[in-house]
Amino acid sequence: MPHLVRDRLFFGNISDASEVLQGTRTEFTHVLSLLSSASISFFSDWRPGLSIPTKEIRKVFVGADESLPKKSLAPEKLLYSLEYAGPELKLVRMAVPLRDTEDEDLLDYLDVCLDFIDGSRKEGSVLVHCFAGVSRSAAVITAYLMRTEQRSLEDTLESLRESCEFVCPNDGFLDQLKLFEEMGFKVDTTSPIYKRFRLKVLGHSYKQGVKIDGSIFGADPGLPVESNSSEGALKRDQKRTAYRCRKCRRIIALQDNVVSHVPGEGETCFEWQKRKSGNPFNRFQEPECSSLFIEPLKWMTSVEEGALEGKLSCIHCDARLGYFNWSGIQCSCGSWITPAFQIHKSKVDISTV
Repeated sequence: MPHLVRDRLFFGNISDASEVLQGTRTEFTHVLSLLSSASISFFSDWRPGLSIPTKEIRKVFVGADESLPKKSLAPEKLLYSLEYAGPELKLVRMAVPLRDTEDEDLLDYLDVCLDFIDGSRKEGSVLVHCFAGVSRSAAVITAYLMRTEQRSLEDTLESLRESCEFVCPNDGFLDQLKLFEEMGFKVDTTSPIYKRFRLKVLGHSYKQGVKIDGSIFGADPGLPVESNSSEGALKRDQKRTAYRCRKCRRIIALQDNVVSHVPGEGETCFEWQKRKSGNPFNRFQEPECSSLFIEPLKWMTSVEEGALEGKLSCIHCDARLGYFNWSGIQCSCGSWITPAFQIHKSKVDISTV
């Protein structure tokens, strides 16, 4: 039986959803399915002989709108499908292909899920379900409550367990929900927090043997922006820090492309082995990092060719700018960045555009 979480918001498992989709529970108007497959045939595979009529409204793929921010998901991947379902096709079902694994990318599905729940509650009642009603549905409803009630992950989970004590998002989902909280209860693709997450997902995909599609790389900041586009108008009104190739002055990165990291201890971690006179080491005297680490950009042809590691050279003059390695590079500060797209500060000049 579906569990009531808030007014007109329920969550449950595949058995609860099958009852709703067969029309035996008439109080529901919308269903959000979080299963490994978006197809309605998943229900008949689960229970042979079960037939649920559907009529497709639309399917949306990750790369359908090139104006949207780049996400970790491959551009050809299905983001969600929307359909009418049930005996009289009165239910609206959104199906999101989400696996219950710790390495699954939950963040990039959250916006469409939370918007659907919000709209569904305004029109009627919505059931959010996964297979067992433990991890995926709990994770999405937790994110929804965090956003709408502005509550921490810990407080939200405690509140949700009052409705159903066995909710338990997997550890990977919990880590991403913590990032969601740190970003202010939104998926902010411009945030350094999100950029680090995105690189981690891309790195995991690479290690799994997935060919990284260059279309998900960031735009080349050295190319002109269409002057008549809204994006171009916005960029003309903003002053931003740019990093230029020291040899030919071409822009190779903007501050927006930089992926920040927490400075490590660098060579100071070996200080205990050294004998030296004078004042003890002062961390505040430590020099700044000698490199920038940026997100993969479309001018990085050597990265797109699929190598594990290699040089990063200016696409205009071929000057050596840095290095990339999908397994990671250690910064001069001691931090290990994985995967790493490293630009040596000595090879670039800083300007404002």
